[in-house]
Amino acid sequence: MKHIFSRRFCVMAALVMASPLCVAHGSTQGDLVIDHPYALPSAQGESHGRAHLRGIQNKGDQADRLVSASTPVAALVKLHSLRPDANGLRGMEVPVIELPAKTTVKLRHTGDYQITLVDLKALLKDGDRFDLTLNFAHAGSQTVKVWVQTPREAPSVHLSH
Repeated sequence: MKHIFSRRFCVMAALVMASPLCVAHGSTQGDLVIDHPYALPSAQGESHGRAHLRGIQNKGDQADRLVSASTPVAALVKLHSLRPDANGLRGMEVPVIELPAKTTVKLRHTGDYQITLVDLKALLKDGDRFDLTLNFAHAGSQTVKVWVQTPREAPSVHLSH
C-alpha cells in the first residue's frame, strides 16, 4: 500500500511540475532578470499587439536601458509608457525604458510600460508562443519566448500617435 501511494505521489508531482500553468519563465542577461514574457491575444481586425514582462529586475550597480525590441510576428516594435486616463490606460511612445540599478521595472498590462507590436503578421491567439529580442544599452541583446495568454484583468489601452 505504501509503495502504491509513493508511486502515485511521484506521478502526480511530475504532472504538476510539467504543467505550463505552473512553470514560470524568463531569463537572465548580465545583471538583468527578465521575468515572465507574455502577450495579450489580439482581437479580430486588430493590427497591433501588446507584449509584456512581469518585470525587468536590474540587480547590478549600473543603470541600463531597454533601447529597442524586435519580433518575427510584427513589422515593427515600439516602446510605450502607460499612464491612467479617463478611459483606462493611455500608451505614449518613449525612445527607451530606463532600468535603474537595484530596481524592478514593470512592463505588465497593468504596469508602467508595454512593448507594442505594430502591423502583426497574424492574430495572436491564446496558447501561441513567439520570440521577442530585447536590446539593452549595456547588457546587449536577449531573445525571450513570449507566451500569449489572457490575463485576469485586461484594461483597455489607448495609444497616442
